[in-house]
Amino acid sequence: MDRHTLMKITDELDSSDVASLCFLCRDVVKTKNLEEVDDAKDLFNRLEERGLLEDCAFLAELLSTVGREDLRRLLLTNSQCAAETDATPMLCDYRVMLYNIYNDITRDNMDRMKFLLSDDIGRRQLEECKTVLDIFIEMEKATLLSNTNLGKLHSILQDVDRQVASTVEKHVNARPQAPPSSGFIMNYRHINNNFPLVSISETQPSDKRGHISFDAKKSNTPNLSDQQTEYYAMNRNPHGFCVIVSNEDFLGIKLQKRSGTRQDEVALESVFFKLGFTVVVHRNLAAEQIRRTLKELAQRNFSDDDALVVCLLSHGETGSVYGSDGQMVPIRDLTVPFTSVRAPTLAGKPKLFFIQACQGTFYQKGSLPCPPRPRESSDDEQSRFETDAGPIRGETVPSEADFLFGMATVPEYVSFRSKVTGSIYIQELCNQLQRSAESHKDEDILTILTRVNREVSKGEYSRYKQMPQPKYTLTKTLVLRFADAGQVPPS
Repeated sequence: MDRHTLMKITDELDSSDVASLCFLCRDVVKTKNLEEVDDAKDLFNRLEERGLLEDCAFLAELLSTVGREDLRRLLLTNSQCAAETDATPMLCDYRVMLYNIYNDITRDNMDRMKFLLSDDIGRRQLEECKTVLDIFIEMEKATLLSNTNLGKLHSILQDVDRQVASTVEKHVNARPQAPPSSGFIMNYRHINNNFPLVSISETQPSDKRGHISFDAKKSNTPNLSDQQTEYYAMNRNPHGFCVIVSNEDFLGIKLQKRSGTRQDEVALESVFFKLGFTVVVHRNLAAEQIRRTLKELAQRNFSDDDALVVCLLSHGETGSVYGSDGQMVPIRDLTVPFTSVRAPTLAGKPKLFFIQACQGTFYQKGSLPCPPRPRESSDDEQSRFETDAGPIRGETVPSEADFLFGMATVPEYVSFRSKVTGSIYIQELCNQLQRSAESHKDEDILTILTRVNREVSKGEYSRYKQMPQPKYTLTKTLVLRFADAGQVPPS
């Protein structure tokens, strides 16, 4: 970012502005570092350490939130972003809500808040609170306030100012709702590939037929799977549907336009048409529309299909993507309709999900690898390892089997997109799919995605790195080749 512009902004911010900016940054900068901030220059140094000033978007949102539109215009006039990311706005709605409450609370009502909190927070701490933002900070320290714990704040505001209390109610009502409980108590454990494993809690009623032994002997009953090939069958034309959900425009000002996503659409349409899929594109779907579109797709008969491909292009954060209305959709909600239980005609067939969206707000930096060191190995070392089970037997297909997720980035980090040529990940994915399909080698999809990982990770984007991540439960080898001519190409 231009240093002269940053200095002009620094000179224009007073102590009240700096205090407000520090409060809004409490979710992206360590609290200890913020407590050491004396002026705007110190704050900007902290933000720069986190890589938050590489893109002017974050500072522009900060300035807009505290009402300094004059400085925001100055920043946008004199700054340019070399590359965009699909990151969500880094100011969380919870903290912006608190800041809006601060703006609406009078001095008298602030004193009433202190009085109502006197049994929960020490008198000395409350006396040192000069603003409502200071009160919020003390409430957070005392674990009386958080994004998931708004009851105390709402109760106090109901006594102080009912109109301001409605701000909390609106925030709660706008949050994505958790899925309804199924009646079972589940524990979700995550392994290295971040795919959830569901285990029934020990607190549920036991099986009336006796306890379940997880060291059960393998069944010797023969079945058809022993004779099946290790490759997924890809012999129909078309192979099935490739559905692309491409969100470019978003309601409100929180999520910026995703310029360049049309180039990703074109690349995906072209390569998956050539690979033998019927391509369908949906643009600018709200969260509920995304859910409904995929749910309706999951209800069709896939008996005559070989596979399914779903591409989601949007803003996102860890484990979720955004609808065009700014509401989050957990990726998990979009895949459940296609499990073997919900979509039996897709059982045993590959289901490919490619997600072009940020999965957090952090920026990755690179480092040079250490030179390899010689390592001794011995038979004794290898003998410590053994397999846990023999071949899998049985006719059924696990509910979560045969999925592949091609994620543009690892959890908690941003992904990059060119406004002109499209996103780094999708363009490289299409390039490698095309290259593989044109070659004489039968390269499987995991080999292709490994090459995508390598090529994307070698680049630098606004001085930062990007690391894609495949996650899969495929049970066979998937090879994609160009289909025979005969289909009508996409317009």
